[in-house]
Amino acid sequence: MSDRWDREQVLGLAPDAASAKAAGGVAKPTTWSGTGGDDGAVWGECRGSGKSAYQVSVDLAEPAFRCSCPSRKFPCKHALGLLLLWSDGEVGGGARPPWVAEWLQERDGRAQRALERRVTAATKTKDTKTRVPKTAERRERRVGEGLAELDQWLRDQVEHGLAQAEKAPYRLWDDAARRLVDAQAGALAGQVKALAAVPRQPGWPGRLLAEYALLRLLVRAYQRRDELPAALRDTVRTRVGFTVAQEDVLSDGERLRDRWCVTASRDVATDQLTTRRVWLRGRASGRPALVLSFAAPGRPLDASLVVGTAVDAELAFYPGAQPLRALVARRHGAPEPAVPTGTSVRAVLDEHAAALARDPWLDRWPAVLAAGRLGWTAQGRLHVIDDAGEVLPLRAAEPWRLLAVSGGNPVTLAGEWTPSGLRALAVWHRTEGVVIL
Repeated sequence: MSDRWDREQVLGLAPDAASAKAAGGVAKPTTWSGTGGDDGAVWGECRGSGKSAYQVSVDLAEPAFRCSCPSRKFPCKHALGLLLLWSDGEVGGGARPPWVAEWLQERDGRAQRALERRVTAATKTKDTKTRVPKTAERRERRVGEGLAELDQWLRDQVEHGLAQAEKAPYRLWDDAARRLVDAQAGALAGQVKALAAVPRQPGWPGRLLAEYALLRLLVRAYQRRDELPAALRDTVRTRVGFTVAQEDVLSDGERLRDRWCVTASRDVATDQLTTRRVWLRGRASGRPALVLSFAAPGRPLDASLVVGTAVDAELAFYPGAQPLRALVARRHGAPEPAVPTGTSVRAVLDEHAAALARDPWLDRWPAVLAAGRLGWTAQGRLHVIDDAGEVLPLRAAEPWRLLAVSGGNPVTLAGEWTPSGLRALAVWHRTEGVVIL
């Protein structure tokens, strides 16, 4: 039987708070029959409102879920309830029923076919690139023209002074971003549009000027891309908006197998898309990795990487001077509960400085602090303090959950280090285990 997850890890899979609450209502042994599990799966039949019980199964390796109920939520309350029972030790071992074995075999077959399709697609993509170089040349030319216009726009902003930007409408940045979209520089357009949200706080002109300087650096780097090392050129192209197909990453990207601890996760929603950032760190390599998934509003996101677990997997990294984003290329077993190895404040800052030297446009970096204690400054700002007495400012709109979990004791804290402080996303307590913030 695979190591059982705790309740926090199970409820972390819920698509919303209502599903998590409903799962507790069905996580009762008297509601279930035919439950069982092994190293790869958990299953059971849950009594519902109809005549027939719902057949529920969970593939622990992904995890993936199947339930015969009509719910459109994923995972549904029955799958979560079954995992809660399993977490509490209420599900024993046993042989897989035919309906469970058939589902898992179908999943294995689909995974193999998907792998074959990716290999075929990668081959076709390379063939297409060799046949239509003029399309790529036109794209490069349009992007170049768009960045030349942005360069002039940045010069104008600085020449006219930043004072006018304080009362400028969002249209100032939206119009510049729209022109970059037309020039097919989508990633850069997003960065320009985000400038409208720079907080109008004391010192904001300096922050805005720094953002303008980074944009100008990116423009100049793209204009001189032929003089850059290959890895840095890949980073510049990505920051501008040139994408790399997943098939190319899986076929040509750097591969690294390790036992990857899932340290933190954060969902960011916009009008068009919800993005999930999942941060990993290799046990043996100590290397950080970022796995992204996307979904339209209201649609489920990939829930296969659960904070507080570790998975033996091979990652394929996107190209760049500071390779960080990755795809899970292959898994080697089911995830298991794990506590990440934390470091000191100095180690976090040194690692971030080295990464920033390779990629000056990094806006966040994964951090895991060991034995951190929480404290307040005289100005009322929350900080985390390590054993050496060094501190990092914390970003926490609602710090009370974090304060309650720590209780004044040292904890392992994971999150995203940003220019405005450490955004805490998960905390590990000696007795409470992992708590998602």
